[in-house]
Amino acid sequence: MKKLNVTGMHCGRCKAAVEEAAGKVPGVRSPVADPAAGLLSYEESAPVDREELKKAIQDTGFDVE
Repeated sequence: MKKLNVTGMHCGRCKAAVEEAAGKVPGVRSPVADPAAGLLSYEESAPVDREELKKAIQDTGFDVE
């Protein structure tokens, strides 16, 4: 599993928004956000453009480190 630090998630709606955004990025499979840990975990079905993934999450209003 690949991981990405995501800050600003506080609830189930935040978790769902991050997972939905990540799931739309080509190559991302099975995204799982953990608001308490501030992490997004995902598998790759193909190489993932990390910058595109970060932008997709930032566009939903969360910070990516």
